[in-house]
Amino acid sequence: MKRKVVDEALQEAKIIGVRNILALRGDPPRDEEYRLDTEHGEEEEEVKENNQKFVWAEDLVRYIRQKYGDFFCIGVAAYPEGHSDESHPREQSFEKDLPYLIKKVHAGADFLVTQFFFDANAYTRFEKALREHDSGLFRKIPIIPGLLPIQNYQILKRTTKLAHCRIPPGLLETLDPIKADDEQVKRKGIDAICDIIREIQAVKSHGPRGFHFYTLNLEKVVGSILENCNLIPLESPTINGEDSAIDELPATTNGAHGTIQKTAKGISQFRKPSDLPSSRRPSITSNYLTTNNDSSSPAPNTAIAAGNQPINTTSREATWDDYPNGRFGDARSPAFGTPISYSPCSLPCTPAQARALWGEPTSPSAITALFISHLSGKSPPQLPWSDDSSPSLSPETALIRDHLLTLTTIRNWWTIASQPAIDGLPSTDPIHGWGPPKGFVFQKPFVEFFCPANDWHNRLKPFLKSQSISPEVSFYAGTSSGPFESSESSEAVHAVTWGSFLGKEIMTATMVEEVSFRQWCEEAFGRWEEWARCCRDAEARAFLRRQREGVVLVNVIGHGYRDGEGGRLWEVLREVVEGKGEMNSVDGV
Repeated sequence: MKRKVVDEALQEAKIIGVRNILALRGDPPRDEEYRLDTEHGEEEEEVKENNQKFVWAEDLVRYIRQKYGDFFCIGVAAYPEGHSDESHPREQSFEKDLPYLIKKVHAGADFLVTQFFFDANAYTRFEKALREHDSGLFRKIPIIPGLLPIQNYQILKRTTKLAHCRIPPGLLETLDPIKADDEQVKRKGIDAICDIIREIQAVKSHGPRGFHFYTLNLEKVVGSILENCNLIPLESPTINGEDSAIDELPATTNGAHGTIQKTAKGISQFRKPSDLPSSRRPSITSNYLTTNNDSSSPAPNTAIAAGNQPINTTSREATWDDYPNGRFGDARSPAFGTPISYSPCSLPCTPAQARALWGEPTSPSAITALFISHLSGKSPPQLPWSDDSSPSLSPETALIRDHLLTLTTIRNWWTIASQPAIDGLPSTDPIHGWGPPKGFVFQKPFVEFFCPANDWHNRLKPFLKSQSISPEVSFYAGTSSGPFESSESSEAVHAVTWGSFLGKEIMTATMVEEVSFRQWCEEAFGRWEEWARCCRDAEARAFLRRQREGVVLVNVIGHGYRDGEGGRLWEVLREVVEGKGEMNSVDGV
């Protein structure tokens, strides 16, 4: 980041009284986001100085300390299990990172916040090694353990992979049998984090012991952990004659979005107004990514609506989403954020593995062959748009394999996400089931694929918009350069997976809507570029980049899901690929 941007942020923080700064290197920003031009009569040399970049966190810490003295209390990141910029590191250890941590503390860091971890022993070894280090730098410096509450199984697997964080075998053994039931996963996750906290509390501390929670904008689980571990005292204590850092709030504070009320334990809760429109109630969540591959859990991530029974009093009236929205979710939800990424590459493998899996294609037929082989259950077991936790074709996708092969073989439409129609199957169904037992699950069919731009504009789009077909389907389409089209309004939200469970409101697990689709478009087209970068052959790199620019990402949803209706989406698409619907496709355009 460039110096002028940093100066502006620090100056604003000082003006409003923010004194604690966490100085991270972070991901390198795109230059155009922070490019500074000559303005207000600045000389070229002054602009050059203002555009000076900070490369490492150490540089930023030293600059803040030199310019602002002791006004700011500066924190830096530490990694109990080591840190790596590689998406698939071969070497990662705390010992390897230690010299960089020493430099940051020498530069002026006041405290450390760790990356999240689930191995308490790894953390206690890490803290012990720092406290006993020969330099003496870490003898008294505050070290704050970072903890990630477990919201659901898929998010756990995804985030630990991106952060290169180890999941202890015992925790996996606990969660694997219940990974389809998010309520149980959340409960067991609370127990696991509480156990970690208690293990750390048992270690003698060189000062007050605190914890940092990576909440992902989801407060319910954190509240449960705070209560279970008694991390918030009943009374507001004083430390050395000073008030506690936990401020008391007025008994009632009315705001535009709700009411903050005090509880018996002094924890503030947010109450939703009863007249909040149901379409805007933040009780919806989704899969990270529904691909053609088998997911790490046989079930979608499910949501607990606001009216469900809480785990404890802290969460009784909380109204944020229970689980973070992901690939198909409502991007307007407070739980929906920028896709988590600790790596510049989001491919599910290393460059060498990418070349071994997918080769270096130079023709559309070569890519089509990859997709056909994958859909047939052969190699490759995953594609560039697969998540690495789903290394094989899912049983659910196998049920619609023939339909997907038709799109791929006849028209070179490369499918990357899909699901069949489901009409009220038991939630314990071995293929389609998800959520608590004694429930029923439903699905609308949909398919997402890349198709040539010419096919989209001249064949598929006119047919989907025709008067005879448009009532039966909805579509979203985007390109690498940004243009977006849809049959729906910008506010439309399509629930494509939902369930009804004993004693609960309807739970929506998967949605398709504009904002999240646009965000997925950026990532999906980005993977074309990442694949190209993995290729050593210049012709293959150029070909993949041409494909990126020449295809459209299309998502088509069929509205029929009842028995006898579920196959209609595939009939419509077959008409298009075989050319049967072309003569009548202009009747509604």
